[in-house]
Amino acid sequence: MNKTADYKLTIVVPVYNEEDNIYALEERLSKFISQSSQFPACVLFVNDGSKDKSRERIEEVCSRQNGFFFLNLAKNGGLSTAVKAGIDAAFSQFTGYIDADLQTAPEDFNLLIPHVNDYEMVMGIRANRKDSFVKGMSSKIANGFRRFMTKDGIEDTGCPLKIIRTDYAKRIPLFTGMHRFLPALIMLQNGTVKQVPVQHFPRVAGVSKYNLANRLVGPFIDCFAYRWMKKRYINYSVADNNLN
Repeated sequence: MNKTADYKLTIVVPVYNEEDNIYALEERLSKFISQSSQFPACVLFVNDGSKDKSRERIEEVCSRQNGFFFLNLAKNGGLSTAVKAGIDAAFSQFTGYIDADLQTAPEDFNLLIPHVNDYEMVMGIRANRKDSFVKGMSSKIANGFRRFMTKDGIEDTGCPLKIIRTDYAKRIPLFTGMHRFLPALIMLQNGTVKQVPVQHFPRVAGVSKYNLANRLVGPFIDCFAYRWMKKRYINYSVADNNLN
């Protein structure tokens, strides 16, 4: 256990070279958690081996904000690694996820929270997406192929605004591309997923870490890996024990 156990929601924020967004994240996230007294929330930055000033700014922010914590990874492992590291470090009842680019709004967690007791995952669907034509088209193709392969029925699996029951989140296996399959991986555990429309904004600072190749080629390969794992996935539940 750690300090996140004192809260109901831990918001995991993976960060890789986002120095220009850190102070804006501080402002937006601190405003959200200050207004979330009925659903106490904390923030966990996961610095994924950033090479800019992200680490220094994250530690500065955490030193002056109550309920802000950080986890510095020893080296860059990619988005899936950062998300899983945050999940593994969270001991609140629920674990949230938002990207550091602020293309989704922290205050939109308020749209997800009313549903968390009825579903194992509640996630956003980006309405009126503010993407370039190439990004929008590649995402549409990748999403369509993923839906065909996983049969998960999720409209926008890449939306970086999610709340997951932490006990379910901790059972998610770590593999490259995992972040694209979070809803499907919850469904493998017989969990249910609710989709809620949320706001979407253009990136105003920092640089996207994605291009046409890693939006299409990687996800296509990962879909086959998911299909392999789905056939071999093991679910179990404990009836009783005397461990405590």
